[in-house]
Amino acid sequence: MKELQHLNKYFLKYKAHLLVGIIITITARLFLLFTPRYVKEIFVVIEKYKKETITLEVFKSELLVAIMYIIGAAVIGGILTFFMRQAIINVSRYIEYDLKNEIYNQYQKLSLNFYKKNRTGDLMNRITEDVGRVRMYSGPAIMYSVNTLALFVIVIIYMINASPKLTLYTIAPLPILSVIIYKLSKEIHKRSTIVQEYLSKLSTFTQESFSGISVIKAYGIEPQTSTNFKLLATESKEKKINLARVQAWFFPMMILLIGTSNLLVIYVGGMQYINGEIESIGTIAEFLIYVNMLTWPVATVGWVTSIIQQAEASQKRINEFLKIEPEITNTINTQTDIKGDIVFNNVSFTYDDTNIQALKNISFSIKEGETLAILGKTGSGKSTILDLIGRLYDIDQGTINIGKTSIEQLNLTNLRDRIGYVPQEAFLFSDTIKTNIKFGNHDASDDDVIKAAKNAQVHKNILKFNKGYDTVLGERGITLSGGQKQRVSIARAIIKSPKILLFDDCLSAVDTETEEKILKNLNKISKNKTSVIVSHRVSSAKNANKIIVLDNGKIVQEGTHDSLINIEGYYKHLYTKQLSETETK
Repeated sequence: MKELQHLNKYFLKYKAHLLVGIIITITARLFLLFTPRYVKEIFVVIEKYKKETITLEVFKSELLVAIMYIIGAAVIGGILTFFMRQAIINVSRYIEYDLKNEIYNQYQKLSLNFYKKNRTGDLMNRITEDVGRVRMYSGPAIMYSVNTLALFVIVIIYMINASPKLTLYTIAPLPILSVIIYKLSKEIHKRSTIVQEYLSKLSTFTQESFSGISVIKAYGIEPQTSTNFKLLATESKEKKINLARVQAWFFPMMILLIGTSNLLVIYVGGMQYINGEIESIGTIAEFLIYVNMLTWPVATVGWVTSIIQQAEASQKRINEFLKIEPEITNTINTQTDIKGDIVFNNVSFTYDDTNIQALKNISFSIKEGETLAILGKTGSGKSTILDLIGRLYDIDQGTINIGKTSIEQLNLTNLRDRIGYVPQEAFLFSDTIKTNIKFGNHDASDDDVIKAAKNAQVHKNILKFNKGYDTVLGERGITLSGGQKQRVSIARAIIKSPKILLFDDCLSAVDTETEEKILKNLNKISKNKTSVIVSHRVSSAKNANKIIVLDNGKIVQEGTHDSLINIEGYYKHLYTKQLSETETK
């Protein structure tokens, strides 16, 4: 139960609802206990009539009163049970809502390192399947536990008042039941954890398969993928069957022990009636109803125990992520003014997941309104610089200043709000093209959207779709070509009108003619804005105020286009190569 203590704050939040539900539960149980009492009264009335101590009219009258009490109590008990479920089950839905939001908010706070180490399917499983199991604990488990406890206590009190000796024999099997539940619960907890882990593996496998379905089809490996899925599904099935085998012991054991109690009531009660220790045979009937009233509550002990064990296993998995402290924290809560000047001073950075040092003592500066172009071989550290400007990672050593302020002393929300970022791999959401562009600025008008699309040279492409800007894209923007996705991403960045524009090789999928048009538009847009362009093309970098060339995490060349083409090195070699390719075409 230690892991489930995390939910205590939610129980306190909804304590009023829970208290009302508990009061209704206890009241409903009291009304249901009218049935065995008045069944006994019916037997007493029958015995009196048989002994001719009452007349037929009195017999009918007392019998009718008893029946009316039973019906009335059942109706009231049923109505109260309905409100009991409304009160307590609703709380579980509130807690489910709050817990999902807490997990989602935590996911958003965690750094990119976290997402590199954990798979999407597992993250999804914890916020869906695991939260669903926890909800069963915070609703049905609590409701049936209160119901069972209230009914058990009230029934035992009534039974002792009727016949202490018969009560003792009736509840004798219950300690045996407690020991069995304890043993089985430990095993259920262990097997539930394994089942949830396999659910995560299945979720991860299917999510990756569906996301990469084009690759699977292109390589013709559908049969192999299907086989791998079947193997994983078979393992998951076996783990669930192992759990079900243990859970299956509960109800047979309940029925056996309740049946034993019934036999004891009949035998011991019958002997007591014969010996004159109890006055009426109705007492035996009353006890049989009490025992059978306890059948479902006692049976739910096993079910509730199973729910609690599964919920604890799930909450443990949830807590593992909730306890992770975000690596990137917002240390400044006040609003800060973001300037466009960027200064890197002896910056070094190593990726935790791979232990690869991406940058080594990097130093450069850009003034507000200037454009910096970064070139270099694959893996030289170009994209890492953009990630550090957006503070997606914290550096190992050195300093990064935006304006004259250390990046760690800037309000993180303000900083990222002032940045327009176009990633190397354009990611679009499964929504309309208009919504994807407005993602950069939700308050933008339709005219703003069209203007941004025109500047990104994608407006004419969008108009060719039947629904134009209202065209709904497939997952990850699969409806669009690579170049169209890149240009929609550019439109999404520039519609923000940010202070800093970051372009991570975002023109690689467009032709040179379109590239020229986009760059010309960006030059107009980026006046008074700081721009950083990562590229493999000299054509994207030649108009920049400053160009740096990276190799193995270090700056090996720095200057302007005119100065670098006159110096032997990577930039001149790339320029000559790409110039000759253009002339050949």
